Amino acid sequence: MKYLGAHVSAAGVENAPLNANKIGATAFALFTKNQRQWVANPLTAESIAAFKINCEKFGFQPHQILPHDSYLINLGHPEKSALQKSREAFLDEIQRCEQLGLDRLNFHPGSHLNQISEEQCLATISESINLTLKQTKGVTAVIENTAGQGTNLGFSFYQLKKIIDHVDDKSRVGVCIDTCHAYSAGYDIKTKAGFEKVFQEFEEVLGFGYLKGMHINDSKKELGSRVDRHDSLGKGTLGFEVFECIMNDSRFDGIPLILETPNEEIWADEIQLLKQMQK
Repeated sequence: MKYLGAHVSAAGVENAPLNANKIGATAFALFTKNQRQWVANPLTAESIAAFKINCEKFGFQPHQILPHDSYLINLGHPEKSALQKSREAFLDEIQRCEQLGLDRLNFHPGSHLNQISEEQCLATISESINLTLKQTKGVTAVIENTAGQGTNLGFSFYQLKKIIDHVDDKSRVGVCIDTCHAYSAGYDIKTKAGFEKVFQEFEEVLGFGYLKGMHINDSKKELGSRVDRHDSLGKGTLGFEVFECIMNDSRFDGIPLILETPNEEIWADEIQLLKQMQK
């Protein structure tokens, strides 16, 4: 079964399931705190209880929900104090997921900032994940592929594999593939032939067992641009064929498929569009 949704507003986490239901979603993403602040007030017992009640009311189970951590976090930061700050914030994010009864957290892996090698940065990211998983339970760390913009790592399946290879508890690590990021990073998923080739490589390098979610976005930029700019479905350089492939491929069943397209006013329409692509 395909679980479709969007990254909805969560001004008060308990409102996220309500906002998802309003657009006809069967999945959703959310921030459990302000994504542009390092520190946030703890979740209240009332908010946690209301979130769980609303999820149950609208039929959202943990495997249909893909929370996202703060954009400020860099788990591969080359500077010791900044790395520690990121690790503390990431631990807080995982613990919030624990409190809410969620089973995965989506995050951008990290950046070397031209201060350390890619290898060092990838190893640091793995160590950051290990430290956090040892202090928590029940939540999978879901690494998102990046577009490779700036000094961001995780733009190739091989870099994602290197991170996972050094994670001790592989039962609690996974990946989220963003279609815009993949295309911008040079993976030509625009046509059915290209899509099949890319995801054959994905299976060989990583394996679909690690796929815990997807971000369903068109791209404003061309193949291999290394620029992260999302577009509405069919409005960008990707077109529709890749999304038709996803919707008719059982390998993408049972995980949250999340829109991060720029016009939230048409999210309900985009969800219906994706449903109509199923044959």
